[in-house]
Amino acid sequence: MYLGFDTSNYTTSVALFDGKEIYQQKKLLTVKSGERGLRQSDAVFQHTVNLPLLLEKTNVNFDKINAVAVSSRPRNIDGSYMPCFLVGEANAVSVSRFCKAPLYKTSHQIGHILAALYSVNRLDLIKEKFIAFHISGGTTEALFVTPDNDEIIKAERVARSTDLKAGQAIDRAGVMMGFDFPCGKELDRLSLNSKREFKIKPSMNGMNCSLSGIENKAKQMLEKGECREDISKFVLSSVSAALEQMTEKILNEYGNLPLVFAGGVMSNNLIRKNITSKFEAYFAQPEFSCDNAAGIAIYAYLKDNR
Repeated sequence: MYLGFDTSNYTTSVALFDGKEIYQQKKLLTVKSGERGLRQSDAVFQHTVNLPLLLEKTNVNFDKINAVAVSSRPRNIDGSYMPCFLVGEANAVSVSRFCKAPLYKTSHQIGHILAALYSVNRLDLIKEKFIAFHISGGTTEALFVTPDNDEIIKAERVARSTDLKAGQAIDRAGVMMGFDFPCGKELDRLSLNSKREFKIKPSMNGMNCSLSGIENKAKQMLEKGECREDISKFVLSSVSAALEQMTEKILNEYGNLPLVFAGGVMSNNLIRKNITSKFEAYFAQPEFSCDNAAGIAIYAYLKDNR
């Protein structure tokens, strides 16, 4: 068995991988009504409380742990750091020593990509070049992914949002409309009831996008008394249009490589429908799209079986 820990900014996650099946437990961190996020100190506290409970629910047999892995940083680049990941790392170190099992460290981003590949039965892509999008509250990036002897895969950022991230734009619009954070599911639900069609021209600079205008426009629509269904659809359509433009420009630059979409935002129905109508792409299944430790447990397996 291979054990993975992920303590991201909004979810505590533990997962076991036996080489075929994933068994995972996760808990969304609590954000006060009206707030648009969590302070790191609050996230650290909640992870500290959550992890022992999740380990108990996972029913881990520590005698059968072959290896442990943890997301110790947001991305595999110098200077990438968030205090919340220290909670998972501390627990992973303790379990590794207790079990006398190897410990492997990777990034939250690599975990997202591996979870997405597993969920669409394409872990074989780790041996090829492909484009991965990591779209969430903290990240809006397109990555050129290549095989790597040490890290399993190397993810080089080739495009990004230069200001607001996709999840931030969605959550800020949702909080404005009175929804509890995170707001993606509520905007997704409401957008399905809108009859409006929006012609969106995304703000682009090369392969990069800018999303800050979405929040401003949503605020104007709300002040004019436009319905929440239409505002929700506008916000999601705007994010979708930006991602579609990024995808088109990246494929023109890098060729017709496989496309993989991961991150919590990519569980949205409208965005997924728009992108798949234009491109052949793999989307992580919803339970593997939002933050999770599944990809981290898979990383432990891949590292231990090289």
